[in-house]
Order: sequence, then C-alpha cells, then structure tokens
Amino acid sequence: MYSHVTVGSNDIRRSRDFYDAVLATLGIARFFESDAALGYGETRGTRLWVMAPFDGRPATAGNGSHVAFLAPGRAAVREFHAAVLAHGGSDEGAPGPRPHYHRNYYGAYARDPDGNKLQACCHGRVEETGE
Repeated sequence: MYSHVTVGSNDIRRSRDFYDAVLATLGIARFFESDAALGYGETRGTRLWVMAPFDGRPATAGNGSHVAFLAPGRAAVREFHAAVLAHGGSDEGAPGPRPHYHRNYYGAYARDPDGNKLQACCHGRVEETGE
C-alpha cells in the first residue's frame, strides 16, 4: 500500500541510538545510514526513513499524525514502550487494550526525542499471540 514513511530528525546520531534500540524490540533493523538519514525495515519493501529535512529548517512533529508499527504480540508492544522511555522518548499512552478500536486491539503510544508520535500495536487475540 505504501513505499515508506519518513519522520524528521534534528539529531541523526541521537535518532540512530533511539530507533536502533526501539525498533529492535519489533525485529526491525537499520539497513542504511548517512550523516542526514537512517533507513529501517526491508531494503526492498516497507521502510521507515528518519531524516534531516531537505529544506534545512528544523524538523517538527505533525499534529494528528503518527507511525504505527505492527508488533508480533503484546509482549513486544510492552518492550517497545519500555525501550522508548529508556532511550529518551516520552509516553503518549501506556501499553494496554484499546477496545474502542476493536476487542483484540492492544497498543502503546510514545514520542521520539524529536516529538514524532509512534505506536506499536497488535490485533490478535491473547491466545493467538502466545500470551
């Protein structure tokens, strides 16, 4: 459905440390790095880019937008959220059920050090996720 998602960064090294640790909880690895950009995911598939803005102005977070990562289970959602907090991010919604989305929805919301809103979620029943 989409090629990639890009979020802005004002400090690529700080973002590398943050995203390497946080995305590892979901089995997502970095495949690209330069002074101005980081690439995560599959080299020929869905990707997340963390980049300094091309126009040279400071990166800012969008209001009402976020990137949601699919987690393999509820434990991974909790690990994602804990890694965010341990690596300079902030809480935007603790891990837990979100029955207002659907009865099996489990997710957590957070912000990276630049203020970009992130989420990890899973959609399976507890017995399907092995918990």
